[in-house]
Amino acid sequence: GSQQRLTRAIVERDWDRFLTGEIKTFTDVKPSRGSNPYHGNAGYYFALYKSLKKFQDDFISTNNIVKRENVEQKKYVIIIDEINRGNVSQIFGELITLLEEDKRLGNSEELKVQLPYSSSIDPDSEPFGVPNNLYIIGTMNTADRSVEALDTALRRRFEFKEMMPKLELLKEKKIDDIDLGNLLDIINKRICVLKGREHQIGHSYFMNCKTTEDLKSAFKNKIVPLLQEYFYGNYAYIGLVLGNGFVRKEDSNPEFASLDGYTYESDNEPTYRLLPDEEWEKNWKDALKKLMNIEEGK
Repeated sequence: GSQQRLTRAIVERDWDRFLTGEIKTFTDVKPSRGSNPYHGNAGYYFALYKSLKKFQDDFISTNNIVKRENVEQKKYVIIIDEINRGNVSQIFGELITLLEEDKRLGNSEELKVQLPYSSSIDPDSEPFGVPNNLYIIGTMNTADRSVEALDTALRRRFEFKEMMPKLELLKEKKIDDIDLGNLLDIINKRICVLKGREHQIGHSYFMNCKTTEDLKSAFKNKIVPLLQEYFYGNYAYIGLVLGNGFVRKEDSNPEFASLDGYTYESDNEPTYRLLPDEEWEKNWKDALKKLMNIEEGK
């Protein structure tokens, strides 16, 4: 007898063809591979199709189901976070070509591929295509240097939409009279000048701030460390962004120990340092007012 198995993949492949009359007899049920004129289990498949068709017709008739044409497809979304940090060939594999709009199922240049993993499990598995109702969103931070080397194949298959900070989401959001939208706007305008617009910080830094402790935590654990990374220890630039409430000038001419034959010559350039967290946290409101150039008493 035949050693071939009845598989779901064959049924899914042939079902529409059976309904449209392409498969009229068991000899129209073809194998996935090989030179046989028809599948070794073609008789069983054909009998199954007829039984399924009868069941379908009886079910529709019994339940008074009205067939609907052109039903709108549900939309599905896959989100790949920080896609620029991944290996494109490992993420998409053979699917990278199928992502193009005209290569999707039902379009002018529809393409399907045989997935290696599927075929290793089921030799009769169907080729795979990407449907039109699947949307893939990849996120990335433009401040990340890895964006510069982003795969050309990826650039060609995705639309790029810049997502700048949305100040309107912080509209009228205040903590102890500190307007968070205005605060973010001031910080970002300074970063734009000193580092570039792509390095602006997002509104998410302040979105979940509801108390003074939340706001202090945002500066201590997010904003200050980020600026340190941006400016590589140039505390003068950090001071230009945050002001005297966070950064102070320090004595650049300490009294050195004596060393025979050597004299230190200062370049007289001022040096700056970040205040310890506990110091600016005590006077956090004054620190933020200095950042925003708000005069004392206002």
